[in-house]
Amino acid sequence: MAPNETGDELVFFVNGKKVVEKDVDPETTLLTYLRRKLGLCGTKLGCGEGGCGACTVMISKYDPFRRKILHHTANACLFPVCALHHVAVTTVEGIGNTKSRLHPAQERIAKSHGSQCGFCTPGIVMSMYTLLRNKPEPKMEDIEDAFQGNLCRCTGYRPILEGYRTFAKDLNCCGRVANGTGCCRSERENSMNGGCCRGKANGPDCCMNGKDDNVTMMSSSLFNSSEFQPLDPTQEPIFPPELMTQGNKQQKQLCFKGERVMWIQPTTLKELVALKSQYPNAKLVVGNTEVGIEMRLKNMLYPVIIAPAWISEMNAVQHTEMGVTFGAACTLSLVEEVLRKAVAELPPYKTEVFQAVLEQLRWFAGPQIRNVAALGGNIMTASPISDLNPVLMASGSKLTLVSNEGKRTVTMDEKFFTGYRKTIVKPEEILLSVEIPYSRKGEYFSAFKQASRREDDIAIVTCGMRVLFQDGTSRVEEIKLSYGGMAPTTVLALKTCQELTGRDWNEKLLQDACRLLAGEMDLSASAPGGMVDFRRTLTLSFFFKFYLTVLQKLSKNHNGNNNLCEPVPSNYISATELFHKDPIANAQLFQEVPKGQAVEDMVGRPLMHVSAAKQACGEAVYCDDIPHYEKELYLTLVTSTKAHAKILSVDASEAQSVPGFVCFVSAKDVPGSNITGIANDETVFAEDVVTCVGHIIGAVVADTQEHSRRAAKAVKIKYEELKPIVTIQVRWLRSASAVSLGCFLHDVRHLVTPGTPHLWDISFHFLGEMYLAGQEHFYLETHCTLAVPKGEDGEMELFVSTQNLMKTQEFAANALGVPSNRVVVRVKRMGGGFGGKETRSTILTTAVAVAAFKTGRPVRCMLDRDEDMLISGGRHPFLGRYKVGFMKNGRVKSLQVSYYSNGGNSVDLSYGVMDRALLHLDNSYNIPNVSAVGTVCKTNLASNTAFRGFGGPQGMMIAECWMSDLARKCGLPPEEVRKLNLYNEGDLTHFNQKLEGFTLRRCWDECLSSCSYHARKKLIEEFNKQNRWKKRGMCIIPTKFGISFTVPFLNQAGALVHVYTDGSVLLTHGGTEMGQGLHTKMIQVASRSLGIPTSKIHISETSTNTVPNTSPTAASVSADINGMAVHNACQTILKRLEPIKQSNPKGSWEDWIKAAYENCVSLSATGFYRIPDLGYDFEKNEGKPFCYFSYGVACSEVEIDCLTGDHKNMRTDIVMDVGTSLNPAIDIGQIEGAFVQGLGLFTMEELRYSPEGNLYTRGPGMYKIPAFGDIPTEFYVSLLRDCPNSKAVYSSKAVGEPPLFLSASVFYAIKDAIYSARKDSGLTEPFRLDSPATPERIRNACVDIFTKMCPSAEPGTFKPWSVRV
Repeated sequence: MAPNETGDELVFFVNGKKVVEKDVDPETTLLTYLRRKLGLCGTKLGCGEGGCGACTVMISKYDPFRRKILHHTANACLFPVCALHHVAVTTVEGIGNTKSRLHPAQERIAKSHGSQCGFCTPGIVMSMYTLLRNKPEPKMEDIEDAFQGNLCRCTGYRPILEGYRTFAKDLNCCGRVANGTGCCRSERENSMNGGCCRGKANGPDCCMNGKDDNVTMMSSSLFNSSEFQPLDPTQEPIFPPELMTQGNKQQKQLCFKGERVMWIQPTTLKELVALKSQYPNAKLVVGNTEVGIEMRLKNMLYPVIIAPAWISEMNAVQHTEMGVTFGAACTLSLVEEVLRKAVAELPPYKTEVFQAVLEQLRWFAGPQIRNVAALGGNIMTASPISDLNPVLMASGSKLTLVSNEGKRTVTMDEKFFTGYRKTIVKPEEILLSVEIPYSRKGEYFSAFKQASRREDDIAIVTCGMRVLFQDGTSRVEEIKLSYGGMAPTTVLALKTCQELTGRDWNEKLLQDACRLLAGEMDLSASAPGGMVDFRRTLTLSFFFKFYLTVLQKLSKNHNGNNNLCEPVPSNYISATELFHKDPIANAQLFQEVPKGQAVEDMVGRPLMHVSAAKQACGEAVYCDDIPHYEKELYLTLVTSTKAHAKILSVDASEAQSVPGFVCFVSAKDVPGSNITGIANDETVFAEDVVTCVGHIIGAVVADTQEHSRRAAKAVKIKYEELKPIVTIQVRWLRSASAVSLGCFLHDVRHLVTPGTPHLWDISFHFLGEMYLAGQEHFYLETHCTLAVPKGEDGEMELFVSTQNLMKTQEFAANALGVPSNRVVVRVKRMGGGFGGKETRSTILTTAVAVAAFKTGRPVRCMLDRDEDMLISGGRHPFLGRYKVGFMKNGRVKSLQVSYYSNGGNSVDLSYGVMDRALLHLDNSYNIPNVSAVGTVCKTNLASNTAFRGFGGPQGMMIAECWMSDLARKCGLPPEEVRKLNLYNEGDLTHFNQKLEGFTLRRCWDECLSSCSYHARKKLIEEFNKQNRWKKRGMCIIPTKFGISFTVPFLNQAGALVHVYTDGSVLLTHGGTEMGQGLHTKMIQVASRSLGIPTSKIHISETSTNTVPNTSPTAASVSADINGMAVHNACQTILKRLEPIKQSNPKGSWEDWIKAAYENCVSLSATGFYRIPDLGYDFEKNEGKPFCYFSYGVACSEVEIDCLTGDHKNMRTDIVMDVGTSLNPAIDIGQIEGAFVQGLGLFTMEELRYSPEGNLYTRGPGMYKIPAFGDIPTEFYVSLLRDCPNSKAVYSSKAVGEPPLFLSASVFYAIKDAIYSARKDSGLTEPFRLDSPATPERIRNACVDIFTKMCPSAEPGTFKPWSVRV
């Protein structure tokens, strides 16, 4: 049947309203349609590849095959709008709003402080909402599973789970069964779990009981769940009745034609076969989870797409004698549901394969992907790292193919995959169904997968393993070992399997199998994907796990008849256990406000983030949510594909033929200066030379985002390549490094205390080295700018997602050739910043401003995630080399250290980052003699920049590295050595600043006590004795973080307060809101200062035309300096009101304001504050770099799998000094968020570059930030009581950056566990572990028989796939 040439009507519903579309472009995604066409901006673009969940919506449809309404989550960024026919879509706007009523899913995340920047919140709300539609009374496990496809960069996840726990019927106060084992209210395990108030559970001082007038009251309640409105499932919107009736009717074939793509949706198998015959190269698309990414990110084009979702034969599920047959269009969620039911109902011996498939699906992407991705698509994509294909291959699953020539059945065996992403399926053939077989008696099956992150991650190595024994024996009759990630295709270890057939399942077989696999599953040292030693070792580790698992089952099934098989040694049993995670348990303790504090005085109370409710409803406006202006244009950057090259020519002629093209913008279009950057060493657009991949050369402006993207890809650039410098390390690469070539950005920075050189003669000493990789900010909202030219006097208005209004204004004005007073920069809020929007946002903003100037029209640009990661730089990688002098008792006497950082291709903030690293090289330890050198290296990478901690974490991490080595050298417990070297009150630091109000020892003692450190340490030692292949480790780490900008003049802030005649207050200050709750705190400060309720105070935005010359919102000081500026402005207002208040002391605030206005008293005031007495001279080592210090201590416990490198964060206890907290909910949120971000930095996140300087990790597919399942199972945070800070507003302290380093406790707990594993292999000396402690590094450090069978290639004999930079 030929497709309809005129195009059909698309009918669907959005939030209960019918939508009828005639002209639909198949390339349009649901996300684009919702935002652009319907103006529903609550659904966000976070990554465009289904990896972050910010775009989650609920899809509802009537399933005629199962005859019921189905609700499921989906990623709108991948979902084709053409696939919506007769479907109902629900977005965050459709379930509740602030004008009428919030849905309980919205209310609870807001009131439980689970929304900080709020950009991810709508997606998380929709995941929860969909779960509640399907299960109104979910279990806690259901809630955690529902969020596998959602990411959050701000909160650390704990408050989200805490708020949504209130929907779960099986859990109570702390996440454990109420008053059962482990409950925070149960005394039984209180000493181990810390309990509700750390060891006082149900005693006279318990926080759950009455109050004691003599002690400072601590509270553990950040919100009151009794205030939550109940969930009423009967009040949910109904499924559109029209779609119910349509669902029972026979569908007709649909066809939609766009500019480049035609979408055809047939209704019968006959139509489908005919179409595939007519268009043999057409792609079959069900979920669009692969094709969508290929077209968007890999620049692929498929002119014809056929959607087989309506074909009944391809959606059928049949139980046959041999197994279960699934239609190829069955979604993975359906496969999971059917197999779960089969496992529950059938005898276990028949479901071995099913259980393996379920184990793989458990960690397969997120629910949003599993709900739409088809089983057939997973097979036909033929990915070499597919999670399911090794299982299907090892099980001998059968595939039915159909074409015009008829049907044929093939077995998934070693011949099925013919090459990279190629199969034996002919172009005109269609995969109709997949039969997954039952297992037989005497047959055992296992599947394993190792990834960088457990949840929603692609495999590094994956496998399916099957063995069939001769009846009643342990002799192998048949064996299949299938691996993914070890070749360009899924492969069978044929030689190994052949050798093992007919052998007995014993130790000798194991040894031979590993030897054979090590030879057969070999990889080139230059293999794509890298991690060669790790991947080779995993093939052996997985087989060993399989061997033990089968041995255990054989023993059990043969009723313990040990003559048939060897028993599994007791200390090996844990190696066979599948991953299990307990429900999250947590407690947060903070000091209650003093008795007698006025009810309307909100300082010190856990006030909800002022935008939380708006964020939860999708009403909060971010930069790209601003409605489109008339004649608005869209810009896409054109960037370099070479790390270092001369530009020979730029040809935009092909781009001009793209529909909607307006112009190409380059250096010659800059009306002012093309020179830009913090150190004036950058350009707006590259002119002659590019110095990194991602260097901005020009930009294309067009009428839509899609057209500008296409046109930008059509711009042709010719280069003459020059030699790039990528790495700062000489030995990682035979080509040049920055250190070897002396490519430094500035004079080397020295910091020396007197007397150091003479120390080496009188103490023991050792040398060492540590490397810390960089980190991507991964704010959920990428860089975004909207530039609106005003048409007169060169004026321009810039709406920007930036932390730095002043530099944004200055750089844009400089490029436009106008004074700064013609450029207004406005920031409502950001979807995260973390330092990444302090300076690097300007490279986009300036380019957009130039384009707006050239066209005279508004121009918008929001970077795609891959562009953002490529262009904007991240945390500086550091290399530290040290020499430590010490006494035998563990006392440090001297330190000589050299730091090298990779600055990238420009100075940016690299000087300041290195300065802070040097000022934090001591962490919290008193080192009498220090000699330090800091060198910033210039390389051909995108310029690295500010990132939460700003060099401090790098400096402190290297300190903890040598401290860890020191404890091993002395043979002393690490916690004793650390405590011995801690500073005391009044000590001088290595930069000669006196420590006053030094609360660190209090934090240390409280943490040690509350976490039951010594008791748990004994339990860990016992566990490690009893387990060879699982090890636990624990570590307690302090932090001391200096508060202030190290550039003294930046420590200033302004504020503006307007009081209107109705008594309402409009507050503006110099700080920006990026989720850290700054606006909320400023409202609290103004509320107390003016003595009025917070409800009367509003902050609209931050802008350069209200508060000029603002310092960037950075360095953790924003609440300190802006808070004092706000307080100062409020005091000015109050002083003017004094005579009026005296004349009417009993009047209300409104009375006084009205009277002031009538008496011509100004009700507007500016405020200003600067931190006094700051300034430090590195040359003289004198002065005061910091106003004060924030302190904290964390203790973490982990468990590692020595065979795979996996680790589990079991428990973390944090005690943090935040002074007298302005808002405990926000401060605890900052502590948890920073800790989890640090967890990513030190254990997971790894930017990977080619030797030529090309970034591989450009999105959540390859770059993994922590997910919901990565946070500590037990997570306790306590704010130190009674520690007011006299140097900041209302005795508070900075909290944004200081807690991040506490996650180093997880890194060193992992190192502690590795020590135990190495000890079992006879290795006791200190070893090097670089950061992050990824599964690869953990596994490779756990040296054993398997790692020795996979020796490393000699460095320099091959070209590695990736290099450390």
